[in-house]
Amino acid sequence: MGILQSIKMALKSIKGNKLRSVLTMLGMIIGVSSVIVLVSIAQGSSKSVTSQINSLGTNLLTVSSLDATSVSFTEDKISELSKVDGVKEVAPVVSGRANVKKDRTTSQVSVTGTNAAYSSVRDTQVSSGRFITDLDVEYRQKVAVIGSSTATTFFGTEDPVGQYLQIDGTSYKVVGVLVSKGSSMGQGGDNTIIVPLSTGQRLIGSTTISTVYLQGESEDQMDAVMNLVETKMASLFPGQSDSYSVTNQQDVMDTMSSVTDTMTLMLGGIASISLLVGGIGIMNIMLVSVSERTKEIGIRKAIGAKRRDVLVQFLIEAVMLSGVGGLIGIISGLGIGKLVSSLFSLSVSFSSSVILFSFLFSLVVGVVFGVFPANKASTLNPIQALRYE
Repeated sequence: MGILQSIKMALKSIKGNKLRSVLTMLGMIIGVSSVIVLVSIAQGSSKSVTSQINSLGTNLLTVSSLDATSVSFTEDKISELSKVDGVKEVAPVVSGRANVKKDRTTSQVSVTGTNAAYSSVRDTQVSSGRFITDLDVEYRQKVAVIGSSTATTFFGTEDPVGQYLQIDGTSYKVVGVLVSKGSSMGQGGDNTIIVPLSTGQRLIGSTTISTVYLQGESEDQMDAVMNLVETKMASLFPGQSDSYSVTNQQDVMDTMSSVTDTMTLMLGGIASISLLVGGIGIMNIMLVSVSERTKEIGIRKAIGAKRRDVLVQFLIEAVMLSGVGGLIGIISGLGIGKLVSSLFSLSVSFSSSVILFSFLFSLVVGVVFGVFPANKASTLNPIQALRYE
Protein backbone atom coordinates (compact mmCIF):
# COMPACT_ATOMS: atom_id res chain seq x y z
CA MET A 1 0.00 0.00 0.00
CA GLY A 2 1.40 3.40 -0.98
CA ILE A 3 1.96 6.42 1.25
CA LEU A 4 -0.89 8.31 -0.45
CA GLN A 5 -3.34 5.54 0.36
CA SER A 6 -2.10 5.46 3.97
CA ILE A 7 -2.67 9.23 4.24
CA LYS A 8 -6.22 8.86 2.88
CA MET A 9 -6.99 6.12 5.41
CA ALA A 10 -5.50 8.20 8.24
CA LEU A 11 -7.66 11.19 7.24
CA LYS A 12 -10.73 8.94 7.07
CA SER A 13 -10.02 7.63 10.57
CA ILE A 14 -9.54 11.17 11.94
CA LYS A 15 -12.79 12.39 10.33
CA GLY A 16 -14.63 9.35 11.67
CA ASN A 17 -13.82 10.41 15.24
CA LYS A 18 -13.93 14.20 15.03
CA LEU A 19 -14.45 15.00 18.70
CA ARG A 20 -11.76 12.60 19.85
CA SER A 21 -9.36 13.94 17.20
CA VAL A 22 -9.96 17.55 18.28
CA LEU A 23 -9.40 16.68 21.94
CA THR A 24 -6.23 14.80 20.97
CA MET A 25 -4.92 17.77 18.98
CA LEU A 26 -5.74 20.16 21.82
CA GLY A 27 -2.51 19.31 23.63
CA MET A 28 -0.49 20.17 20.51
CA ILE A 29 -2.48 23.35 19.90
CA ILE A 30 -1.88 24.59 23.45
CA GLY A 31 1.78 23.52 23.37
CA VAL A 32 2.69 25.20 20.07
CA SER A 33 0.75 28.39 20.82
CA SER A 34 2.34 28.58 24.30
CA VAL A 35 5.85 28.28 22.85
CA ILE A 36 5.17 30.98 20.26
CA VAL A 37 3.48 33.42 22.68
CA LEU A 38 5.94 33.07 25.58
CA VAL A 39 9.11 33.11 23.46
CA SER A 40 7.79 36.04 21.39
CA ILE A 41 7.10 38.04 24.56
CA ALA A 42 10.61 37.25 25.86
CA GLN A 43 12.24 38.22 22.55
CA GLY A 44 10.15 41.37 22.35
CA SER A 45 11.28 42.33 25.85
CA SER A 46 14.89 41.70 24.86
CA LYS A 47 14.61 43.97 21.81
CA SER A 48 12.87 46.63 23.88
CA VAL A 49 15.66 46.63 26.48
CA THR A 50 18.33 46.77 23.74
CA SER A 51 16.52 49.68 22.11
CA GLN A 52 16.31 51.53 25.43
CA ILE A 53 20.03 51.05 26.07
CA ASN A 54 20.87 52.23 22.54
CA SER A 55 18.73 55.33 23.08
CA LEU A 56 21.16 56.39 25.81
CA GLY A 57 23.81 56.93 23.14
CA THR A 58 26.08 54.97 20.82
CA ASN A 59 29.63 53.80 21.65
CA LEU A 60 29.15 55.31 25.10
CA LEU A 61 31.53 55.31 28.06
CA THR A 62 30.42 56.85 31.35
CA VAL A 63 33.04 58.14 33.79
CA SER A 64 31.46 58.85 37.17
CA SER A 65 32.82 60.26 40.40
CA LEU A 66 31.75 58.23 43.44
CA ASP A 67 33.34 60.69 45.89
CA ALA A 68 33.17 64.35 44.86
CA THR A 69 35.73 65.37 47.48
CA SER A 70 38.37 63.04 46.02
CA VAL A 71 37.46 63.02 42.33
CA SER A 72 36.16 66.15 40.66
CA PHE A 73 36.35 66.76 36.92
CA THR A 74 37.90 70.15 36.19
CA GLU A 75 38.18 71.66 32.72
CA ASP A 76 41.83 70.55 32.46
CA LYS A 77 41.04 66.95 33.41
CA ILE A 78 38.12 66.79 30.97
CA SER A 79 40.46 68.09 28.28
CA GLU A 80 42.92 65.29 29.10
CA LEU A 81 40.16 62.69 28.73
CA SER A 82 39.22 64.12 25.33
CA LYS A 83 42.78 63.52 24.12
CA VAL A 84 42.64 59.76 24.77
CA ASP A 85 43.05 57.75 21.54
CA GLY A 86 39.71 56.54 20.20
CA VAL A 87 37.62 59.17 22.02
CA LYS A 88 35.52 61.14 19.55
CA GLU A 89 33.45 63.47 21.76
CA VAL A 90 33.31 64.41 25.45
CA ALA A 91 30.24 65.72 27.26
CA PRO A 92 30.54 66.72 30.93
CA VAL A 93 27.24 67.11 32.75
CA VAL A 94 25.84 68.58 35.95
CA SER A 95 22.30 67.71 36.93
CA GLY A 96 19.63 68.55 39.43
CA ARG A 97 16.00 69.57 39.72
CA ALA A 98 14.50 73.02 39.46
CA ASN A 99 11.12 74.72 39.86
CA VAL A 100 9.87 75.73 36.43
CA LYS A 101 7.03 78.18 35.88
CA LYS A 102 5.09 79.46 32.88
CA ASP A 103 2.10 81.66 33.57
CA ARG A 104 0.05 79.67 36.12
CA THR A 105 1.73 76.33 35.45
CA THR A 106 4.43 75.26 37.91
CA SER A 107 6.34 71.98 38.05
CA GLN A 108 9.62 70.43 39.16
CA VAL A 109 11.71 69.37 36.19
CA SER A 110 15.03 67.58 35.81
CA VAL A 111 17.73 70.02 34.65
CA THR A 112 20.94 69.02 32.88
CA GLY A 113 23.85 71.38 32.21
CA THR A 114 26.15 70.24 29.41
CA ASN A 115 27.89 71.25 26.16
CA ALA A 116 27.19 70.97 22.43
CA ALA A 117 28.78 67.48 22.19
CA TYR A 118 26.02 66.02 24.38
CA SER A 119 23.73 65.90 21.35
CA SER A 120 25.86 63.33 19.51
CA VAL A 121 27.24 61.54 22.59
CA ARG A 122 23.77 60.79 23.98
CA ASP A 123 22.08 60.58 20.57
CA THR A 124 19.81 63.50 21.45
CA GLN A 125 18.11 65.31 18.58
CA VAL A 126 15.82 68.31 18.36
CA SER A 127 12.44 68.24 16.62
CA SER A 128 12.39 72.03 16.32
CA GLY A 129 14.82 74.85 16.98
CA ARG A 130 18.45 74.04 17.83
CA PHE A 131 20.61 72.44 20.49
CA ILE A 132 23.05 74.06 22.94
CA THR A 133 26.16 75.49 21.25
CA ASP A 134 29.71 76.08 22.51
CA LEU A 135 29.06 79.85 22.36
CA ASP A 136 26.11 79.39 24.74
CA VAL A 137 28.48 77.70 27.22
CA GLU A 138 31.23 80.27 26.75
CA TYR A 139 28.96 83.29 27.24
CA ARG A 140 26.75 81.70 29.95
CA GLN A 141 23.64 82.22 27.89
CA LYS A 142 20.27 81.74 29.59
CA VAL A 143 18.88 79.45 26.92
CA ALA A 144 17.20 76.07 27.28
CA VAL A 145 16.37 73.01 25.19
CA ILE A 146 13.31 71.27 26.60
CA GLY A 147 11.94 67.71 26.37
CA SER A 148 8.70 66.95 24.53
CA SER A 149 6.77 66.30 27.77
CA THR A 150 8.02 69.57 29.26
CA ALA A 151 6.96 71.38 26.09
CA THR A 152 3.45 69.91 26.33
CA THR A 153 3.17 70.71 30.05
CA PHE A 154 4.06 74.39 29.75
CA PHE A 155 3.12 75.31 26.17
CA GLY A 156 0.41 72.84 25.18
CA THR A 157 0.09 72.84 21.40
CA GLU A 158 2.02 76.10 20.94
CA ASP A 159 5.54 76.17 19.50
CA PRO A 160 7.85 76.77 22.52
CA VAL A 161 10.84 77.95 20.44
CA GLY A 162 11.46 81.64 21.08
CA GLN A 163 9.28 81.74 24.20
CA TYR A 164 10.45 81.98 27.82
CA LEU A 165 10.33 79.83 30.96
CA GLN A 166 10.99 80.85 34.55
CA ILE A 167 13.56 78.40 35.99
CA ASP A 168 14.10 78.97 39.70
CA GLY A 169 12.93 82.56 39.20
CA THR A 170 15.23 83.34 36.24
CA SER A 171 13.94 83.77 32.70
CA TYR A 172 15.33 81.35 30.10
CA LYS A 173 14.68 81.48 26.38
CA VAL A 174 13.60 78.17 24.80
CA VAL A 175 15.77 77.56 21.72
CA GLY A 176 14.86 73.94 20.96
CA VAL A 177 12.54 71.01 21.66
CA LEU A 178 13.92 67.47 21.92
CA VAL A 179 12.64 64.52 19.93
CA SER A 180 10.64 62.21 22.22
CA LYS A 181 12.58 59.22 23.50
CA GLY A 182 9.90 57.81 25.77
CA SER A 183 10.79 55.85 28.89
CA SER A 184 14.40 54.66 29.00
CA MET A 185 15.55 52.06 31.56
CA GLY A 186 12.54 52.79 33.72
CA GLN A 187 12.99 56.58 33.66
CA GLY A 188 11.08 59.09 31.58
CA GLY A 189 13.48 61.00 29.33
CA ASP A 190 11.08 63.61 27.95
CA ASN A 191 10.42 65.62 31.11
CA THR A 192 13.74 67.45 31.09
CA ILE A 193 15.46 70.76 30.42
CA ILE A 194 18.99 71.07 29.02
CA VAL A 195 20.96 74.28 29.57
CA PRO A 196 24.59 75.30 28.85
CA LEU A 197 27.09 73.77 31.29
CA SER A 198 28.22 77.11 32.73
CA THR A 199 24.64 78.26 33.19
CA GLY A 200 23.66 74.91 34.70
CA GLN A 201 26.43 75.12 37.30
CA ARG A 202 25.15 78.50 38.42
CA LEU A 203 21.51 77.32 38.35
CA ILE A 204 22.16 74.19 40.40
CA GLY A 205 24.55 76.05 42.70
CA SER A 206 27.51 73.73 42.25
CA THR A 207 30.55 73.79 39.99
CA THR A 208 31.31 70.12 40.72
CA ILE A 209 31.13 67.91 37.63
CA SER A 210 30.69 64.31 38.72
CA THR A 211 29.83 62.65 35.39
CA VAL A 212 31.50 62.78 31.99
CA TYR A 213 30.17 60.96 28.92
CA LEU A 214 32.68 59.83 26.29
CA GLN A 215 31.82 58.72 22.78
CA GLY A 216 34.15 56.25 21.06
CA GLU A 217 35.03 56.50 17.40
CA SER A 218 34.24 52.86 16.67
CA GLU A 219 32.13 50.18 18.35
CA ASP A 220 34.86 47.59 17.70
CA GLN A 221 37.42 49.60 19.67
CA MET A 222 35.32 50.30 22.78
CA ASP A 223 37.10 47.77 25.00
CA ALA A 224 40.50 49.21 24.05
CA VAL A 225 39.25 52.78 24.54
CA MET A 226 37.85 51.84 27.95
CA ASN A 227 41.26 50.47 29.00
CA LEU A 228 42.97 53.68 27.83
CA VAL A 229 40.42 55.81 29.71
CA GLU A 230 40.97 53.77 32.89
CA THR A 231 44.73 54.25 32.51
CA LYS A 232 44.26 57.99 32.01
CA MET A 233 41.98 58.21 35.07
CA ALA A 234 44.60 56.36 37.14
CA SER A 235 47.18 58.97 36.16
CA LEU A 236 44.81 61.91 36.75
CA PHE A 237 43.65 60.59 40.14
CA PRO A 238 46.45 58.40 41.53
CA GLY A 239 45.41 56.11 44.36
CA GLN A 240 41.72 57.03 43.97
CA SER A 241 40.53 54.03 41.92
CA ASP A 242 37.75 53.34 44.44
CA SER A 243 36.41 56.88 44.09
CA TYR A 244 35.39 56.70 40.42
CA SER A 245 33.98 54.23 37.91
CA VAL A 246 34.29 53.73 34.16
CA THR A 247 31.42 51.81 32.59
CA ASN A 248 30.95 50.62 29.04
CA GLN A 249 27.45 50.68 27.59
CA GLN A 250 28.22 47.44 25.71
CA ASP A 251 28.88 45.66 29.02
CA VAL A 252 25.45 46.71 30.25
CA MET A 253 23.90 45.51 27.00
CA ASP A 254 25.71 42.15 27.18
CA THR A 255 24.52 41.64 30.75
CA MET A 256 20.92 42.46 29.86
CA SER A 257 21.09 40.23 26.76
CA SER A 258 22.34 37.35 28.89
CA VAL A 259 19.45 37.80 31.31
CA THR A 260 16.81 38.03 28.57
CA ASP A 261 18.29 35.02 26.70
CA THR A 262 18.07 32.97 29.88
CA MET A 263 14.46 34.12 30.36
CA THR A 264 13.65 33.17 26.76
CA LEU A 265 15.10 29.67 27.19
CA MET A 266 13.27 29.20 30.47
CA LEU A 267 9.91 30.29 29.06
CA GLY A 268 10.45 28.18 25.93
CA GLY A 269 11.32 25.17 28.06
CA ILE A 270 8.22 25.57 30.23
CA ALA A 271 6.00 25.87 27.15
CA SER A 272 7.68 22.83 25.54
CA ILE A 273 6.53 20.67 28.46
CA SER A 274 2.95 21.12 27.27
CA LEU A 275 4.04 19.73 23.88
CA LEU A 276 5.30 16.59 25.59
CA VAL A 277 2.02 16.32 27.50
CA GLY A 278 0.22 16.63 24.17
CA GLY A 279 2.41 13.83 22.80
CA ILE A 280 1.41 11.57 25.66
CA GLY A 281 -2.23 12.34 24.87
CA ILE A 282 -1.67 11.32 21.25
CA MET A 283 -0.04 8.05 22.35
CA ASN A 284 -2.95 7.24 24.67
CA ILE A 285 -5.56 7.89 21.97
CA MET A 286 -3.60 5.90 19.39
CA LEU A 287 -3.40 2.94 21.79
CA VAL A 288 -7.18 3.14 22.23
CA SER A 289 -7.54 3.32 18.46
CA VAL A 290 -5.42 0.19 18.03
CA SER A 291 -7.64 -1.68 20.50
CA GLU A 292 -10.83 -0.51 18.76
CA ARG A 293 -9.53 -1.45 15.32
CA THR A 294 -7.95 -4.77 16.18
CA LYS A 295 -10.38 -6.69 13.94
CA GLU A 296 -9.75 -4.26 11.07
CA ILE A 297 -6.01 -4.83 11.43
CA GLY A 298 -6.56 -8.61 11.44
CA ILE A 299 -8.62 -8.42 8.23
CA ARG A 300 -6.04 -6.26 6.53
CA LYS A 301 -3.24 -8.64 7.48
CA ALA A 302 -5.29 -11.65 6.40
CA ILE A 303 -5.72 -10.22 2.87
CA GLY A 304 -2.02 -9.46 2.49
CA ALA A 305 -1.15 -6.24 4.31
CA LYS A 306 2.43 -6.30 5.53
CA ARG A 307 3.66 -5.22 8.93
CA ARG A 308 5.21 -2.11 7.35
CA ASP A 309 1.85 -1.06 5.87
CA VAL A 310 0.09 -1.18 9.24
CA LEU A 311 3.03 0.56 10.96
CA VAL A 312 3.07 3.38 8.39
CA GLN A 313 -0.70 3.85 8.53
CA PHE A 314 -0.84 4.35 12.28
CA LEU A 315 2.35 6.41 12.31
CA ILE A 316 0.99 8.74 9.63
CA GLU A 317 -2.23 9.07 11.63
CA ALA A 318 -0.26 10.14 14.73
CA VAL A 319 1.86 12.60 12.73
CA MET A 320 -1.19 14.11 11.07
CA LEU A 321 -2.87 14.64 14.44
CA SER A 322 0.21 16.42 15.78
CA GLY A 323 0.85 18.28 12.50
CA VAL A 324 -2.69 19.66 12.17
CA GLY A 325 -2.60 20.54 15.88
CA GLY A 326 0.71 22.33 15.29
CA LEU A 327 -0.69 24.38 12.39
CA ILE A 328 -3.74 25.43 14.43
CA GLY A 329 -1.37 26.19 17.33
CA ILE A 330 0.69 28.51 15.11
CA ILE A 331 -2.40 30.44 14.01
CA SER A 332 -3.75 30.71 17.56
CA GLY A 333 -0.29 31.61 18.92
CA LEU A 334 0.08 34.51 16.48
CA GLY A 335 -3.43 35.70 17.29
CA ILE A 336 -2.97 35.47 21.06
CA GLY A 337 0.43 37.19 20.80
CA LYS A 338 -1.06 40.18 18.96
CA LEU A 339 -3.96 40.31 21.40
CA VAL A 340 -1.64 40.29 24.42
CA SER A 341 0.51 42.99 22.80
CA SER A 342 -2.47 45.30 22.27
CA LEU A 343 -4.20 44.65 25.61
CA PHE A 344 -1.18 44.87 27.90
CA SER A 345 1.10 47.15 25.82
CA LEU A 346 3.81 44.48 25.78
CA SER A 347 6.52 44.34 23.14
CA VAL A 348 6.03 41.08 21.20
CA SER A 349 8.50 39.95 18.53
CA PHE A 350 7.51 36.97 16.38
CA SER A 351 10.38 34.89 14.99
CA SER A 352 9.96 32.64 11.95
CA SER A 353 12.64 30.32 13.34
CA VAL A 354 10.70 29.85 16.61
CA ILE A 355 7.46 29.21 14.69
CA LEU A 356 9.18 26.67 12.43
CA PHE A 357 10.91 25.01 15.38
CA SER A 358 7.67 24.65 17.37
CA PHE A 359 5.90 23.11 14.34
CA LEU A 360 8.73 20.67 13.59
CA PHE A 361 8.93 19.80 17.28
CA SER A 362 5.21 18.96 17.25
CA LEU A 363 5.82 16.63 14.27
CA VAL A 364 8.73 14.95 16.07
CA VAL A 365 6.54 14.49 19.16
CA GLY A 366 3.91 12.86 16.92
CA VAL A 367 6.49 10.45 15.50
CA VAL A 368 8.04 9.61 18.87
CA PHE A 369 4.76 9.02 20.69
CA GLY A 370 3.13 7.39 17.66
CA VAL A 371 5.82 4.74 17.20
CA PHE A 372 4.76 2.57 20.14
CA PRO A 373 1.03 2.31 19.23
CA ALA A 374 1.92 1.86 15.54
CA ASN A 375 4.41 -0.88 16.37
CA LYS A 376 1.84 -2.58 18.62
CA ALA A 377 -0.69 -2.54 15.78
CA SER A 378 1.80 -3.89 13.25
CA THR A 379 2.83 -6.85 15.43
CA LEU A 380 -0.72 -8.12 16.07
CA ASN A 381 -1.24 -11.77 15.14
CA PRO A 382 -3.88 -11.79 12.35
CA ILE A 383 -5.67 -14.90 13.71
CA GLN A 384 -5.90 -13.51 17.24
CA ALA A 385 -6.92 -10.12 15.85
CA LEU A 386 -9.79 -11.69 13.87
CA ARG A 387 -11.00 -13.50 17.03
CA TYR A 388 -10.87 -10.24 19.05
CA GLU A 389 -14.25 -9.12 20.39
